[in-house]
Amino acid sequence: MQRKAYVPGVAVLLAALLAGCTGGSGSGGPEEDSKGSDSTATATAAQPGKYRTLPEACGSAAHDTLDSLLPGIKQIADEEQREKAYEGEATLTYDTDRRDGCRWKVESTSATDHLLIDFERVVSYDNTVSDDSKAEEIYGRKETAADLPEPTDTGSGSSSSADSGASDTATPSSSPSTSSSSPSSTSPSSSASPSETPVDLQPRTLDGLGDEAFLNDKLSSASSTAQQRTVTVVFRTSNVIVTIEYAEQPTASTEAPDSKEMQDSARKLAQKLVETLNA
Repeated sequence: MQRKAYVPGVAVLLAALLAGCTGGSGSGGPEEDSKGSDSTATATAAQPGKYRTLPEACGSAAHDTLDSLLPGIKQIADEEQREKAYEGEATLTYDTDRRDGCRWKVESTSATDHLLIDFERVVSYDNTVSDDSKAEEIYGRKETAADLPEPTDTGSGSSSSADSGASDTATPSSSPSTSSSSPSSTSPSSSASPSETPVDLQPRTLDGLGDEAFLNDKLSSASSTAQQRTVTVVFRTSNVIVTIEYAEQPTASTEAPDSKEMQDSARKLAQKLVETLNA
């Protein structure tokens, strides 16, 4: 009797175990598929950036561009020294695929000019954040740090002020609203204070340059008599952020360098660098 009672008990136990295994494998299947699809979605959302390498900064500006920005180069009589001036000086970097920069400093009879070109390729190490999104975040911090003034509300003219440098010939005649507020708007006095600077020459965001861009323009006292003007253009295209710093300090003149001329030169260079990146 004891043996008859024992055998059915074992059969019941084995049946329960088999049922549990079958149920577990069935319920585990969908969970594994779900995890796999989540991983695929994450990988799709966090796309790598467009750029995997960077141009060589010291070779990114053609000789004619440097002649315009740094007129002292053409005044160098010694051919070897002139070629060295064209080459510039590479900034310190440990990985030229992630960051590359170059500086130029050239003296002329009238001024000393400085130029910096800096390329930064942003890579996100967060699987949930794309390279472009990370670059956008870093660019945003740079724009915030620049502390640009609030855009002046001039109706339809507010958008044209951001585009005033897009055309080399359109700038002087495309802002009649600003000329009425200052008689020197089309030819601004180089010694004007920031509050007197025409709207279309004030620090501002820029349209039509990469994915997003801004321009800053600052005067500083280089000496008791001379003022140095520094124009900075920063733009982002995909996961690359480019910074241009163009500064000029007159040798003897007490007047500050011309704001419009320097801004136009810096923006032309920025547009050429966009074309270089997209080539």
